[in-house]
Amino acid sequence: MTYNKNLSLRINKLLAENPALVEKKMFGGVGYLLQGNMACGVNKDDLIVRIGPESYGQAVIRPHVRPFDITGRPMKGWILVSPAGYNADEDLSAWVEQGVSFALSLPAK
Repeated sequence: MTYNKNLSLRINKLLAENPALVEKKMFGGVGYLLQGNMACGVNKDDLIVRIGPESYGQAVIRPHVRPFDITGRPMKGWILVSPAGYNADEDLSAWVEQGVSFALSLPAK
């Protein structure tokens, strides 16, 4: 499966300063893990963000956001953001930062 390589490059630039970052092929795309926990990723043209269950309700009602469901079973605390929701650099940065914050709040694996 193909995924948006331009989006992947943009995320790499945002996370380049983080030495704990691990990029891993997953979900037919790529995921970005910190301390063994996924923060964000790319699936086709969508941005995957792991935001946690407490932030989920507010995030999923925002424009261009939907539940992360690629298997028929939505993952709680995870969202997909369509291109219109991350095209602006500041929007992408905010989503990635939210994913990083949540990943770093979890125990290391």
